[in-house]
Amino acid sequence: MSMHGHANSNIDTAPGDQEPGTHDVASAIRNYLIGFVLAAGLTAGSFWVASGTGLIYTPGVPMALAAFAIAQMGVHLAFFLHITTGPDNLNNVLALAFGVLIVGIVIAGSLWIMYHLNANMMVPGNLMDMRMQP
Repeated sequence: MSMHGHANSNIDTAPGDQEPGTHDVASAIRNYLIGFVLAAGLTAGSFWVASGTGLIYTPGVPMALAAFAIAQMGVHLAFFLHITTGPDNLNNVLALAFGVLIVGIVIAGSLWIMYHLNANMMVPGNLMDMRMQP
């Protein structure tokens, strides 16, 4: 028997996911509370870093915020969405991947359109230097 009381230790579960066969309300609430505390702590940490703490070198603030954001996504995926690598979660993972793909296409397309609009709508340099003739 494993530490979790299962005879089969090959079961893949995320940190916030309930183990198969257990539907204990208290453990579910405990897992959600752990996820909530982690998410709230990461949010508070992000605000603390963004407020200009002296512990982080100023050019490193965006990287620290990115690290907090990635950790926050991991907490949400594991504790609230219960995304695991198990075979029963394949549809959830594919739906998540499709959503990320669509959001990426929309963001990349928007940036591409804005870049080309900016490049094509610019006034040529020699017209900027012309002065109005009386």
